[in-house]
Amino acid sequence: MRLPVVHLKGVGPKISQSMQERGIRCVEDLYYFLPQRYMDRRTIHTVSDLKEGQRGNIIAKVVQYRSLFFRHARKKGFEALVEDKTGAISLKWFQWSPSYLKRICKKGNILFLSGPITRFGNTLQMIHPDTVLIEDETDGTDLKKVLPLYPVLEGVKQGTLRKLIEEALELYGEDARSILPEKIEQYQGLESLREAFGHIHIPQEDWYASGERHTHVERLILEEYMLFQSALWMNRIERKKRRGVHVGAQGPFYKRFVESLPFVLTDAQKRVIREIEGDMANAEPMNRLIQGDVGSGKTICAVLASCRAIDSGYQVAFMAPTEILAEQHYFSIHRLFEALHIPIAFLRGSMGKDRNAILERIGSGGVSVIVGTHAIIQKDVSFHNLGLVVIDEQHRFGVVQRKWLIQKGFAPHALMMTATPIPRTLSMVVYGDLDVSVIDEAPKGRRGIETKVFLEDQKAKVYALIEDEIQQGHQVYIVYPLVEESDKTDLLNATKMAKHFQDIVFARYRVGLLYGNMKTEEKEKTMARFKDRMIDILVCTTVIEVGIDVPNATMIVIEHAERFGLSQLHQLRGRVGRGAHASKCILVTASRRTELATKRLTIMEKTTDGFKIAEEDMLIRGVGDMLGTRQSGIPRFRVGDIVRDMDLMLKAKNICTDWLPQVKKDELKRIEGAVRERWGEEYSSVT
Repeated sequence: MRLPVVHLKGVGPKISQSMQERGIRCVEDLYYFLPQRYMDRRTIHTVSDLKEGQRGNIIAKVVQYRSLFFRHARKKGFEALVEDKTGAISLKWFQWSPSYLKRICKKGNILFLSGPITRFGNTLQMIHPDTVLIEDETDGTDLKKVLPLYPVLEGVKQGTLRKLIEEALELYGEDARSILPEKIEQYQGLESLREAFGHIHIPQEDWYASGERHTHVERLILEEYMLFQSALWMNRIERKKRRGVHVGAQGPFYKRFVESLPFVLTDAQKRVIREIEGDMANAEPMNRLIQGDVGSGKTICAVLASCRAIDSGYQVAFMAPTEILAEQHYFSIHRLFEALHIPIAFLRGSMGKDRNAILERIGSGGVSVIVGTHAIIQKDVSFHNLGLVVIDEQHRFGVVQRKWLIQKGFAPHALMMTATPIPRTLSMVVYGDLDVSVIDEAPKGRRGIETKVFLEDQKAKVYALIEDEIQQGHQVYIVYPLVEESDKTDLLNATKMAKHFQDIVFARYRVGLLYGNMKTEEKEKTMARFKDRMIDILVCTTVIEVGIDVPNATMIVIEHAERFGLSQLHQLRGRVGRGAHASKCILVTASRRTELATKRLTIMEKTTDGFKIAEEDMLIRGVGDMLGTRQSGIPRFRVGDIVRDMDLMLKAKNICTDWLPQVKKDELKRIEGAVRERWGEEYSSVT
């Protein structure tokens, strides 16, 4: 299965290069290069047989071709006229590769054509037909078969690709074995992988015709999902074998912090804290995630866990995926720790001589809390006694990066947090190797947030609402997608609009400006002034997305709201509604916007439930995009779609839960090897 494709007859340097560009390096990759659709050539019609509204298969000769401009559609196109002994029919393409069609539609070429029959005037036509040049075929004139049609590989003909896959299945198909033993396959009623690949690449029946997910495809999805669930299961077992750091009972720092809180913890926070403390008292290292909506109080739980670790003589590392988020964490927690006289430091990549001084303090134990980005896991960072790792927005880190940080200590406890709600059905995939705590309760006294959409030509109404809010003694955020003016777009920007507001629109009020590239000290000063009510209107970019907590800010206005994704809009909205006053979120949008943007804005108006919003966002954008980056914690499945195929993920988990505890050591090593071959270090159980 891992045999390089260059060992297949007919795979030379050019074809090999083309395959590598699509991630096809070995025979197994070739098996998983699945057809996009199928062309059924078992029934051949004549042109005179064709009727409008039906699907037809014909063999015809090209008479002529030409490029066209279709006035009725206002677009360029390509037309070819083909004929057989009974008549002629027009072929048309509106999306086309000129070089490909000129080669295929060369006068005199014999084509096999398949597609729906439509009519234009008095002429029958096929629009974007499935097309095969007969001379390209490697099976001669034998057309009475179902042909798989694959995604385009540059420089590789479809016939050549089909022949290579068929040859690979014939020669090496028996090596395509499941991670499951044969007896488990039989018990579960599963066909073998060899059978599934054969049905998909060399179809002998019409299983594909319904367009629904078929058992042959389900078998491949289930295999990948079982490999993933096996990796998670082995990670858990490996973690439970390790001994974690010992954290004692509640000490003075913990008690002083609890006594200093100006509010009462919610029942959900108390429950989560009990779960964390239970983990930290156990022998094995904690590996827990706090998942909760914006403003639910996750940071307080993390600080309490930190106090427990510091009371027992350990250091704590807070890690965020970007410097902006790391800064925001530092701003939001350093006053809490400094009030307890706990030394805290911020570590980033470029700090000059200051960095060396901080590294020395970290190594000697002179600083108890370290906040930073991935700079924390660089080789020159050495901790004195790391006992707890707190990772924010953990889905934006690769699993390997988390392992590197955890390896900085002697099996320290790990606490992950995310303010991006993940649909509950999906959390078992993204967080499958973690214990999950959910804060599903807002802090007491919080009021709701009313969300309304306004068009750009309704700015006067929006400005009146802002003024009314300030008159009541409250504060307002106004968010823009850009910091400064750009030649590439006509979007409004924060810098220009802050000046406009201060000089003209809101001259009687105090307007501040905040954006990501400001100096750290300047940013902190601006945020402190806003929190101390010395700024009425804070004009900013999405730098405020996470970490800013100003209870007196009761309105947020988001300009060009159609440009933001659902999860980001929800995060931004979470900056208000953090006090006892009712709050508003105003989404200002262009009148001309996409249907998708309109759908997002409607969802925002209807609900403030982060989990419902996440479900909708996942359906709209897909999992990877919803979570924000390629390193979303989602494995690179070749066949399965997590949203569509969640039932198979549950099935895979159940199979692995029943089967793996009975597996012998040698067999587990084989499965571990399969995980490494598929995903490298990312999901291996070696930590």
